[in-house]
Amino acid sequence: MYASVTEVRAEGAAQASATDARVLALIDEATRTIDRVTGQFFESRQATYRFDGRGTPTIELPVPPIRLTSLRVDYEGRQPFPFISGYPFEFTLDPTSLVVVGAPVRPNFDGARVTMRHGLFFPKGHGNVSADGAWGYTEDDGTPSGCTPPAVKRACILLVLRGLLPLADDAAFEARSRWRILEERTRDQSYRLDANRGGGLWLTGDPEVDMLLTPYVRVSPLGAA
Repeated sequence: MYASVTEVRAEGAAQASATDARVLALIDEATRTIDRVTGQFFESRQATYRFDGRGTPTIELPVPPIRLTSLRVDYEGRQPFPFISGYPFEFTLDPTSLVVVGAPVRPNFDGARVTMRHGLFFPKGHGNVSADGAWGYTEDDGTPSGCTPPAVKRACILLVLRGLLPLADDAAFEARSRWRILEERTRDQSYRLDANRGGGLWLTGDPEVDMLLTPYVRVSPLGAA
């Protein structure tokens, strides 16, 4: 999950307004919402993925790998390159044969991918490449696994705080709905707000949250259907 109960409390969620269990449930809900609207996740998670080989040395990955523990390629009886013989049907690659671009993400990151070296390639096939390890879009904080991007953490906390507002409370309703206001008037003056303020994608319906999340929406790789 992208925030802790302590972090939400620090933003003003008093114990009297919600129990720790309620806050934790909202954090989990906000985390799932962020995963859904961005198309990726922002913490280290263990998983196994299968990919289609394209007959090239490089495969673009839908999730940045933080640490690959194994990468297996099924060559379906084809020789991976001329000077290897006696290889198994499922060939386990040495990590030194790979160039991995993943997480923790650093400046100029241009997409997650893995490239085979020394003349190796991923032969064409359906689900013939299997990768195990830790995955997630994390940012560099000096640790091997990285951290949840601060903007994503902030978006998670904001979603939790929105969820803590009582549905029947007039002031809470105004706070949740304020982004919809286009014009305000008093007896002596009026002003009109920019209808396009926010400038980002429509993700959660809350412009402040959406502005934080828009840079992290996963872009489909070239050639994806």
